[in-house]
Amino acid sequence: MKTLRDAKIGETVKVKKLTGEGAVKRRIMDMGITRGIEVYVRKVAPLGDPVEVTVRGYELSIRKADAEMIEVEE
Repeated sequence: MKTLRDAKIGETVKVKKLTGEGAVKRRIMDMGITRGIEVYVRKVAPLGDPVEVTVRGYELSIRKADAEMIEVEE
């Protein structure tokens, strides 16, 4: 199982599944990250938190803990 947290800089991945629950899952979906959408990993901070991605044409910074809840495929 590969998560968004495991994706490398410059990689484009497709969201396979959201594993979060309740309000956390809803917040991720409200940011535009839903099943089947492509996400491009732009930058990762030196300590890994946050991860900067491009999704649906806009840039988004997401916490490492939230990125681990997003299952992806290449």
